[in-house]
Amino acid sequence: MMMRYQWIFIKASSVSSEHVVDVEDMKHMVQLLHTALHLPDHHLVKRAAAKLDGLKQDLSPLEQVKAQLARSAEFHSSRTLWTGVALLSVQGGALAWLTWWVYSWDVMEPVTYFLTYCTSIGVFSYYVLTKQDYVYPDAKDRQFLYYFHKGAKKERFNVQKYNELREELASVEEDLRRLRNPTQLQLPVEQIQSQP
Repeated sequence: MMMRYQWIFIKASSVSSEHVVDVEDMKHMVQLLHTALHLPDHHLVKRAAAKLDGLKQDLSPLEQVKAQLARSAEFHSSRTLWTGVALLSVQGGALAWLTWWVYSWDVMEPVTYFLTYCTSIGVFSYYVLTKQDYVYPDAKDRQFLYYFHKGAKKERFNVQKYNELREELASVEEDLRRLRNPTQLQLPVEQIQSQP
């Protein structure tokens, strides 16, 4: 009985060692296949990551200048808005003073009518010149862009080059994201963007 048990153990160990060799060969073959299939993607990912690092390095000094220009433009556009508020307050105070202390409403009514009419002409002129409604956030953004580009010209900041680098950076980041997720590699961009 003991002899038979040893023979089964020896046979089982020889089968398992053959099986292990086959499994090891299979694992090696799968690894080679995986490497062969994913090596080009790996090189693409490495190349895209190197390009991404280079773009970020090129953009770093431009980002600092842009941030400084944005702070300056924000300050100037806010100052313009506060100046407008101050002028409107002075105008309202002057009209109140003229209406209640110097003249009567009968005299000031045509004056206020013409001031309102001139304001309407000014708003319509803004629309004719800019092709935009006079909405306060849009007007502030327009002032911001005016002061930003004025400062960029003064500092010799190339806005077009900056925008091209930003677009290229976004493109490389999108390519890298698609390469890192191979299930989305063949999908159209619209389907990828709609996924969470």
